[in-house]
Amino acid sequence: MGKNIIREVLSGITVAIVALPLAIAFGIAATGGSAEGALVGLYGAIFTGFFAAIFGGTPAQVTGPTGPITVIATGTIATYGLETSFFIFMLAGLFQILLGVFKIGDYIRYIPYSVISGFMNGIALIIIGGQLIYLENSFLVVIATMAIMLLSKRLIKVIPASLVALLAGTALVIALQPYLENIQFSLPAIGTVFLNRTVEMIGTIPQAIPTLHLPQIDFALLPELIPPALSIAILGAIDSLLTSVVMDNVTGIRHKSNKELIGQGIGNMISGLFGGIAGAGATVRSVVNAKSGGRTPISACVHSIVLLILVVGLGDAVQFIPLAVLAGILINTGISMFDWDGFKKIPVTPKADVLIMVLTMVITVAVDLMVAVGIGILLATLIFAKQYGDRGVKLEQKASAYADTFSIQGPLYFASLDHLLQKIEHDSKHDLIILDLNGVNYVDASAAVNIQQFIELMEKKGKMVQLTNLQPSIEKIVASMMGKEAFNKVLVKELKQMNKPSLGAMEQAVIRD
Repeated sequence: MGKNIIREVLSGITVAIVALPLAIAFGIAATGGSAEGALVGLYGAIFTGFFAAIFGGTPAQVTGPTGPITVIATGTIATYGLETSFFIFMLAGLFQILLGVFKIGDYIRYIPYSVISGFMNGIALIIIGGQLIYLENSFLVVIATMAIMLLSKRLIKVIPASLVALLAGTALVIALQPYLENIQFSLPAIGTVFLNRTVEMIGTIPQAIPTLHLPQIDFALLPELIPPALSIAILGAIDSLLTSVVMDNVTGIRHKSNKELIGQGIGNMISGLFGGIAGAGATVRSVVNAKSGGRTPISACVHSIVLLILVVGLGDAVQFIPLAVLAGILINTGISMFDWDGFKKIPVTPKADVLIMVLTMVITVAVDLMVAVGIGILLATLIFAKQYGDRGVKLEQKASAYADTFSIQGPLYFASLDHLLQKIEHDSKHDLIILDLNGVNYVDASAAVNIQQFIELMEKKGKMVQLTNLQPSIEKIVASMMGKEAFNKVLVKELKQMNKPSLGAMEQAVIRD
């Protein structure tokens, strides 16, 4: 027991180091570059992280400011100011609690992978685009920060790359600041080209222990505040539950969707009360936590406590951080958010999924996040209805002394497979699970991803999953989405009968009576 607690504490300290530069960067980005934004981001990480951990439904998940939430928060703060925005964050938290109470979390998982990929790509582009002003004014500093971050990912494994970039970038700027003003050269037919015009620092931030403060608003504006609050609530719910799915595969522990939404809502309400930005489940921070040994809410709570300790004495140091260094960190974050894997698989992805992904991405950038998600889901639903009508999916189970065989018949799409896989997990009694896909005539990108996640989750639980009897068209899609190497490990071309199988034999063939 004592060793487990020590492991959780050490993991929480590690995550706090990862969260520190990201919380500052997201907070400053959301507030338009103001010094106060550093505190807004840090308070958001502290309070959403602590209370979402206590009341949420995903063990070891770490909550804090994220790219998607920052995108909406930026527009909200620019339109209504900080005071009213804190109320909007609280209102978003209330909506998330209601989503959990009414069990809407069970349905958010049905958002197609193509829609999720599209709007995450759009968010990545928005984050990168928001930092271009710093590229114009402090090109050398931004590029140097990005280079440091990329190199540290390869060369330094102990310290998070974002922290290395923050410390090294700030130190270089402070040391070289007199030489970083108005660096320029002339080109024929182009004229003067600036490599670096100037370097802006965050500036002095107020140093204070966070205090409870009920935002004062004009309640006549309440109807106007509901749409941005709903946008933050829904986007935060999607963002958090996506991270929850990732954590399921990392830890082997299934999350509770509706409890997670309630925890996120409580965290955002309390964050707004203490002057913090809204947050959501943060994938990178959560995975770092799990990889460091975190398995309970203790580690996420420790992460928040460590950040609070740092906030009390950080003011004098934070004021010297260059905004261009934070811009470099955010640009790298945006690049890493982009679904490069999905783009690589476009040639083998069904055309309908590609259309939905690209359209969702374009609408996210050009119009609005929630409009993009709504249109993407509607389009996916219409395409599915047109192609499959009233066709259903059937599941038949056959158990032997050594394995559970599940025969699936019908199309597998974004809303049909998740429930089946949960039933298979619940009904399987053996360590060997065979998925017979002979009756499957269609698989979309989301279903292929779900199959891969199911296989990984079962491996965490000590079970082996095998796929067999795939039609050539289905085999091509599943293999492309999973990757050839991973697919070949679970593919069995034919079912073999064996009388006295050993563990080694089970790994070579599937047994059926």
